[in-house]
Amino acid sequence: MNPRMEFVPRKNRRFRLPLRRFTGNRNVKDRLFCYIFEHDREALLQLYNALNHTDYQDSQALQIVTLDNVVYMSMKNDVAFLLAGALNLYEHQSTFCPNLPLRFLLYIAAEYEGLVARMKANIYGQTLIPLPAPQCVVFYNGDDEMPDEQYLHLADAFPNAKGAPCLELTVRMLNINYGHNSQLTAGCRRLEEYSLFVDCIKAYRKNGNSAVQAIENAVVYCIDHGIMEDILLPFRAEVTKMLLTEYNEKKYLRMFRKEAREEGLKEGREEGRTLGLQEGLQEGLQEGLQQGLQQGLQQGLQQGLQQGQNRLLSTMLQNGASPEYLSKMTGLSLSEIETLPQTKNKKHVSSQKPSRKRKKRPARR
Repeated sequence: MNPRMEFVPRKNRRFRLPLRRFTGNRNVKDRLFCYIFEHDREALLQLYNALNHTDYQDSQALQIVTLDNVVYMSMKNDVAFLLAGALNLYEHQSTFCPNLPLRFLLYIAAEYEGLVARMKANIYGQTLIPLPAPQCVVFYNGDDEMPDEQYLHLADAFPNAKGAPCLELTVRMLNINYGHNSQLTAGCRRLEEYSLFVDCIKAYRKNGNSAVQAIENAVVYCIDHGIMEDILLPFRAEVTKMLLTEYNEKKYLRMFRKEAREEGLKEGREEGRTLGLQEGLQEGLQEGLQQGLQQGLQQGLQQGLQQGQNRLLSTMLQNGASPEYLSKMTGLSLSEIETLPQTKNKKHVSSQKPSRKRKKRPARR
């Protein structure tokens, strides 16, 4: 259970303990990579020298500061240690994750908070607090094709940033699958053995063995060939449990990604249909309005022309033009001319006004 928040006097706030923790559900032991290098200082120092091209010999100079109970996406910080004024954070990954810089940022923040608390330093004081420079490294041995070395940047998580962001963090990612980074594995015997062991498990899996059988066969093979014999012989059961936990975790993540893809595809289809329907309705409405306007204009023009023609013919009939003459000039039949609103006779009769005879007045005498 997380500790309850309570009031802390200002003078004691710089010594707040316990540290903030990112809690989650995890009740399993460390993974094999973490177990190997956290419990073998000589191997960890050898790995550091191979990475940084140094030649440190005193393994006791290593100060292990691996965070406990700092959990993110069901994985804890693997190995963290102080050496030569640097804070080294090593992570082992069997699946690629583009959010590794963000995870390292959370780890580093927690590490610095703990370091400042142990130093009893005042972050609000006027004296600069010296901090070890972080070095973030990821060791990848998954099944996807990856280059021997690549760098992940926190700035990639700021797609809408204008200009250079004020915060940056770079993670060095190394492919430690067997056959990759041979110079690195040659400089660290334990890393080379771990790479061979994992490659052996993958080979048995490709041959159709189950996860349990592949691990058992790989353990037997490596013991027979002197690969990690000092670990596999006394801790065979623990190693098998760790590897099975890793395998189940990868299987769960694959299932989770598959379900997420299917759900996203379904939502995308529904959203696409909705957007398509809306766009179709809008386009149909616009096209219908345009066609309606065009048809209305054409019909109106035709009706206007017809009415104008009819009025002209009616006027000509009133002025004495014969239906035969108009039929010859317009190409209309006599029946069409006779069906005009006002015929010649009616127009002629209606247009004539009856004459009135004036009565003669008797002459005055």
